[in-house]
Amino acid sequence: MANVDHAKIEEAVKMILEAVGEDPDREGLLDTPKRVARMYEEIFAGLHQDPKQYFETIFGEEHEEMVLVKDITFHSVCEHHLVPFYGKAHVAYIPKNGKVTGLSKLARAVEAISKRPQLQERITSTIANSIMESLEPHGVMVVVEAEHMCMTMRGVKKPGAQTVTSAVRGVFAEDYRTRSEVLAFIKG
Repeated sequence: MANVDHAKIEEAVKMILEAVGEDPDREGLLDTPKRVARMYEEIFAGLHQDPKQYFETIFGEEHEEMVLVKDITFHSVCEHHLVPFYGKAHVAYIPKNGKVTGLSKLARAVEAISKRPQLQERITSTIANSIMESLEPHGVMVVVEAEHMCMTMRGVKKPGAQTVTSAVRGVFAEDYRTRSEVLAFIKG
């Protein structure tokens, strides 16, 4: 990712270490700024990706029943505290007019959207909106469950608390039975 300024990140990490009272020149911390810069390059790789790119390949298949990929694991970074949150995304859609995408494309879109400073609510709605705009299905439903380290490590300190968000579009918003079917499949 050419847009990451490693030198700037390394200097900032060194300053943070000094600010908290650490010695950035001690043996265990000597390479930490470089490691953090490489890590940021990796975990923020989605910043310059458009998730809709994953839905450019469409297969013609006369299937107008629900498609659900559940338990798509993801990791992201809370934009408020720059600490991780992680969990699972469940993505369902009902194709229309023979427009079906590859199953892995749904997971790739989740990955691209989550690899940037984020809010769980934004991840959820961006996935749903990207699918609606690209595939024009009968409907989309996205449910995201995550644990936020900003609630576990600091502040309220409640490990194990799960945040659940959903985005419901099209027929899933209009028909409670269709929405209930997705939720039943997610619960397993």
